[in-house]
Amino acid sequence: MRNPSILRGDSGKITNREEEHTTAGDFLGHRPPTARKNGAGAECISDRIVRVSRDLNDLNAFHKVRSSPQRYERIHGFFQTELDALEEVPFEIYDQNGKIDYLLLKNWLRYQLIQLQYHAEKDQRVLSLLGGYFPIRLAHIIDARQRVDDADGKQTASRIVEVLQHIDMVKSRIINGKEPVEHDIALHAANTLEELKEHMQEWWSFYKDYDPQFTYWVSDPYPKLDVALQDLRNTIKRVVLGIEPTDEEAIIGEPIGRAGISAALEVEMIPYTPEELIEVGRKEYRWCEDEMRKAASELGFQEWRNALEYVKQQYVEPGQQPRLVRDLMKEATTYVKKHELVTVPPICEDTIQMFMMSPADQKVNPFFLGGDSIIVSYPTSTMSHDQKLMGMRGNNIHFSRATVFHEMIPGHHLHMHYLSRHRAYRQLFSTPFSIEGWAYYWEMLLWDAVSWPKTPENRIGMLFWRMHRCARIVFSLKYHLGEMSVGECIKLLVDWVGHEQATAEGEVRRSVMGGYGPLYQAAYMLGGLQLYALRQEVLRSGRLKEKDFHERFLRANQMPNELFRALVRDEELDRDFKSEWRFYGGQER
Repeated sequence: MRNPSILRGDSGKITNREEEHTTAGDFLGHRPPTARKNGAGAECISDRIVRVSRDLNDLNAFHKVRSSPQRYERIHGFFQTELDALEEVPFEIYDQNGKIDYLLLKNWLRYQLIQLQYHAEKDQRVLSLLGGYFPIRLAHIIDARQRVDDADGKQTASRIVEVLQHIDMVKSRIINGKEPVEHDIALHAANTLEELKEHMQEWWSFYKDYDPQFTYWVSDPYPKLDVALQDLRNTIKRVVLGIEPTDEEAIIGEPIGRAGISAALEVEMIPYTPEELIEVGRKEYRWCEDEMRKAASELGFQEWRNALEYVKQQYVEPGQQPRLVRDLMKEATTYVKKHELVTVPPICEDTIQMFMMSPADQKVNPFFLGGDSIIVSYPTSTMSHDQKLMGMRGNNIHFSRATVFHEMIPGHHLHMHYLSRHRAYRQLFSTPFSIEGWAYYWEMLLWDAVSWPKTPENRIGMLFWRMHRCARIVFSLKYHLGEMSVGECIKLLVDWVGHEQATAEGEVRRSVMGGYGPLYQAAYMLGGLQLYALRQEVLRSGRLKEKDFHERFLRANQMPNELFRALVRDEELDRDFKSEWRFYGGQER
């Protein structure tokens, strides 16, 4: 592989257009060379980020078992070594983008160590529930297969028989209810058992029939182990969580707690407490209610919920939703191009694909999704009558109009097009405050734009989603603080926003079971408010025109929005940068 050499500008600083030759040690994952005082010999920061990302992918692929002590030690050592090495690099050798990259990597490495410790502590509680012995024993067996250690079938069979005995003891203890178990630990344990089961299946397929001696000894105990792991998982679900193993409707999550939220806020550079952010959500909701009343009054309704019900009834007939979505995509794309708000590359516009969402996926995503493609959520003929009506009402014409430009152009689809083409190495620092914040920011801009046509029905559709974002801040943070149950979250979406019961359940299921971080749902509005406030700053200062601001954001790739603010304002940075941007002041409308 060819490695471009370093180039220098007049300042002598390393820029991120500039790369250097790397040593063999770098590619082997050894500590990178530290920089000399004048910057010569320093590892290009963008190269360092790519290397760290690739090394971590390799480590995670090799050390498969999440709860394995060996995995923890190896990955903890990797993060700590990289963080220590980064601290030795002279910060001043980099240009502004290089300093941003340095801060991004430092911030990310610190958070990875925090997350690793958090998961290790939770894994330890899971191991306690599962008796400790057998998960560790199975992890050792899987690790040995990864190293391709010499296999002793007779010894391995004996160990599996011991594991089976321990699983029986754990199952009996759980059934007899000898000790209380927190639901989040029980859920984590069930997921750990599923993970072990899958890895053991791969382990068995690696040796089966290829090694006759191994197969001879292990062919009897292994199938019993496979059944026992599934049976224990089912027992935990049934006895501790109170759900049937096949129940796909249950909504059970793992609240992360105040400490977890605080750590997430720190890495996202949001210098607010959870309570302050909840109040932002409430304040924005009150503004939305006032605007809902105005729109409802224009339609002749005294109660905005009655006007919302009127809007929900305006849906297209079965089979027509793809056509509606196609036309709405064209409308939004034409608008931003005509008004020169952002550059839309032809490839980005011309290669959009559309798919239909399956009924099963609609339980988690009741509204359509976007990004690389548009995935349309709409009832199918296989659904019940009530499900069909709720799905059609929830994806009505006016809700869909506001959703399309959020998901495609100028929202996610345009953003993702740029993300894969400009400073792509920064995708390691993926943040919903950038991704979802950008898409929501356009909801705010088009609401403000006089030239974007808006009937009262259109405005109600837009406000529905804004109220939804407000509710997301409140229910997601309160859920993770342990102050709201799943049922209360669903009720909030129905009462505050006017969701259908089914769509409210889908949204909460997605929030707590969809693999999202604790701040993801809050990040839509909060990230959008950050970008909205920053836009006001830069336009007032005359630093950038609106289109230039948008394209600086797209080409910067991903980072906490406060670091983008420092980048676009060319602020003086130091290696101990601390978040202090109080971006919300009840935004000017």
